[in-house]
Amino acid sequence: MSAFRNTTAFFRICGGISGKVRAIGQAEEVPAHPRTDQARAHRIGGIIMSASRTARHLAAAVLASAALLAAAAVPASASVRPHQPRPTVILGQIQYDSPGRDDRSRRSLNAEWVEVTNTGRHAVNLDGWTLSDRDGHTYRFENLRLDGRSTVRVHTGTGRDTRHDVYQDRRAYVWNNGADQATLRNDRDRIIDTASWGRNHH
Repeated sequence: MSAFRNTTAFFRICGGISGKVRAIGQAEEVPAHPRTDQARAHRIGGIIMSASRTARHLAAAVLASAALLAAAAVPASASVRPHQPRPTVILGQIQYDSPGRDDRSRRSLNAEWVEVTNTGRHAVNLDGWTLSDRDGHTYRFENLRLDGRSTVRVHTGTGRDTRHDVYQDRRAYVWNNGADQATLRNDRDRIIDTASWGRNHH
């Protein structure tokens, strides 16, 4: 609505300018006068000079009005919120049911894992990030920098941490085979991604 009023005002200004220009053109038509041609030419020359100065002033007014209209339109575009980028770190494949017998051996426990993948090009520092299940069992990442386009696998059992495999150092299984949910949070406790399965899967 504000932009419409500004546009109306702009055309009113242009209309006034057009009227003044017509008046100037009429003033240039000097009626016959008994004076000499030289005097008549001097008078006409004075009117032309005045019209030139007036045209410059009117042109400046038009430019100033256009600048005001452009400035009035800025707040509308400035209010648009920038696009929020999607997280580059996500949960990947999850093997919640360790193959074979659940004998709680180191091999069996480490066959239960969750993958965390960095889909972006730049490395992400996962120090302080957490991975938890629905019952509140939580693993905290420490001193891990996940390179771009790479994956780290979080095993349930014990082992030596590397850039691609880390271990929760547990003696029991974490992920419920029937139904559970994995939740990945950053170091500010903000949920980055979730993955669920089983009866309560949505």
